Amino acid sequence: MNFAETLKTLPAITHLAALQLLDAQGQVLATIENKPGQAGSLAVYAALAQRHGAITPAAAAEGLVLYAEHTADAQAHPGKHPNIDRLLAWAEGSASYPVQLVTA
Repeated sequence: MNFAETLKTLPAITHLAALQLLDAQGQVLATIENKPGQAGSLAVYAALAQRHGAITPAAAAEGLVLYAEHTADAQAHPGKHPNIDRLLAWAEGSASYPVQLVTA
């Protein structure tokens, strides 16, 4: 399944304005907004948070599968897909990152 097909299977994000990724102290590490160019990532991260309770290494690994063909592109071109780059790093780690949903 490619990324566009995968997005159709994820929960709706129309109720979200953004999602914030937090560190262990509750500080915002990154914000993914519900806007063109980020909405797909918002859907992936929101689904992962719903399934895993946070972005854990297992959630990050699952996210890489959800990103489908974009994961290989991110691996070939570091920095081109920062939301995938983050999952690549976190899948190899041991930390969990809480998520704060920002409703629209």
